[in-house]
Amino acid sequence: MHRVCLLGATGSIGASTLAVLREQPERFQLSAVTANSNVVQMQAICQEFQPAVAVMVDEAAAKQLQQALQGGPTEVLSGAQAVAEVAADSNSDTVMAAIVGGAGLVPTFAAVEAGKRVLLANKEALVMSGQLFIDAAAASGAQILPVDSEHNAIFQCLPAAVQQQLGHCDLVGAGVDKILLTGSGGPFRQLPLTELEQQTPAAACAHPNWDMGEKISVDSATMMNKGLEYIEARWLFNCNADQLQVVLHPQSVIHSMVSYTDGSVLAQMGQPDMRTPIAHCLSFPERSVSGVKPLDFLSLGELSFAAADSARYPCLELAMQACWQGQWATTTLNAANEIAVAAFLAGQIKFTEIARICAVALDRVAQQKQTAELNSVAAILSVDEQARAYATEQIKQVEQC
Repeated sequence: MHRVCLLGATGSIGASTLAVLREQPERFQLSAVTANSNVVQMQAICQEFQPAVAVMVDEAAAKQLQQALQGGPTEVLSGAQAVAEVAADSNSDTVMAAIVGGAGLVPTFAAVEAGKRVLLANKEALVMSGQLFIDAAAASGAQILPVDSEHNAIFQCLPAAVQQQLGHCDLVGAGVDKILLTGSGGPFRQLPLTELEQQTPAAACAHPNWDMGEKISVDSATMMNKGLEYIEARWLFNCNADQLQVVLHPQSVIHSMVSYTDGSVLAQMGQPDMRTPIAHCLSFPERSVSGVKPLDFLSLGELSFAAADSARYPCLELAMQACWQGQWATTTLNAANEIAVAAFLAGQIKFTEIARICAVALDRVAQQKQTAELNSVAAILSVDEQARAYATEQIKQVEQC
């Protein structure tokens, strides 16, 4: 029986994780859950799964949840520090890191330092901390398993020896020529470039294949999501720039591929449903029921591939450049993007201004010479805070125009 701590229980990954847990109650016990402020969903989760601990970041929400669960077996805690503590607590052996954005760094890092089996759905934690994250996992003996559909696909296509050495693997020694990271291109893939500026949050969130939260949906529309995944892949699979390529694949059937030196290309395929990679990680190295039906190849139709256009996807270009510039650059880019996407969703800026605000933040951090090696979580959070301030300042200037 695996005892699972679910960080970010009320988000889309959290919902998919709970769906997989329902399929196999004899194998997985939900021991702890965390969320930001959604009391209604957390109450339902706690009443169904009866975890030992539930944490709400928002203190008022925690009080409401505690009142709603009076007499039940679940202890209710509050605050960001409590989230990190429950992630490291010995009552769980497996941690699903599904908090969206930079807020997931500290609790995910805490789980890694505690030597947990960490199912990594929060790509931002690795984007922000890179080598520090990888070194912490090696020091504690934590097992990192990638949940993002693309990284999970790559993981499944790699030899067992490489799977056991994430962060330190030797791709050349394993006969790997290139990792091919696929992306759908989002809802604006065929839209005339002149119309991008006028796209609304609703249009950006209408992903053609995946059912995701607002922030990730907008990131998919800009392809910043793919850029962050590019950075994550660099660290997980110890890639250099020549070993990593982004390929547009609109149907989202092939979730990613690994090209080998003998000319073989291995691909992982499946429905665009996050329950598949979640079930794979929860049960690894075994296979288990996810609730997802296998592909029907007779009804698939055409599978197509293309290069990503930097003029259409400047955010992807920024992320690929930042990946090789240093930890300061990827930390800055992630922070600025979170601020810019929130502003876009709030109607403060236009869709095309997301990339420009990110670029300005990168320039400002570089000009302020805040590019030293980030060798602690505190140093990372300092750069993150400064980048958010630069992005916020830029958004205010846009609003005044």
